Amino acid sequence: MMHATEWARLRRKVQRIHAILLDTYGEPRWTKLDGVSELVATILSQNTNDSNRDLAYARLRARFPTWEAVRDADPQAVIEAIRPAGLANQKGPRIQNALRRITEERSRLSLDFLAEMPLEEARAWLLSINGVGMKTASIILLFCYDKPAFPVDTHVHRVTGRLGIRPPTMNADQTHLHMERLCPPGAHGALHLNLIRLGREVCRARTPLCAQCPLRRLCPYPQQSKQREVEQARAL
Repeated sequence: MMHATEWARLRRKVQRIHAILLDTYGEPRWTKLDGVSELVATILSQNTNDSNRDLAYARLRARFPTWEAVRDADPQAVIEAIRPAGLANQKGPRIQNALRRITEERSRLSLDFLAEMPLEEARAWLLSINGVGMKTASIILLFCYDKPAFPVDTHVHRVTGRLGIRPPTMNADQTHLHMERLCPPGAHGALHLNLIRLGREVCRARTPLCAQCPLRRLCPYPQQSKQREVEQARAL
């Protein structure tokens, strides 16, 4: 467990990271969906890229006029509609089961009741739906209902690790709550999206462009990489 002084140091570092990324990329914009639409889109996004997700989502909306129609449709018809997203045989039933669960619990297909819940209570409700994990729940709560959740995808997890703002052994689910505590108030959406952009364009998994990184002066990763190379050379 980290001491209060360490939390304070990390908060200052995250504040600086946020400011530099805003200077570099600007304030990101996003399309705000209703909660059910975001839930479906996020399930479609699992284990695929944005283009495939968007195509599958567009095909689903074109095929079925309402989410109630998706909920009540023949499962194979839903699977065929979302085929471009991959893993359609898993995602189709997952979407339909989630829509049924919402209807059973709330008597209508809406997640707007989450807006009135405290963050932890709203998160627990979403996590009780089969197939909804921390990332999906955090995306819905942040981008649909302005809750101070912090979604962590593979890019955010990698970048926060390299920057040294989370423990090296901390997994992605744990990093959601960790970054919630560190993020400056009101910055959760912008910092999340700018860290993703940094991870895609600069802090790449295999060939990070450290010399081009706007955060290079705050990042211990290049020096750590050099040290590992020295140690590997000595071991030969």
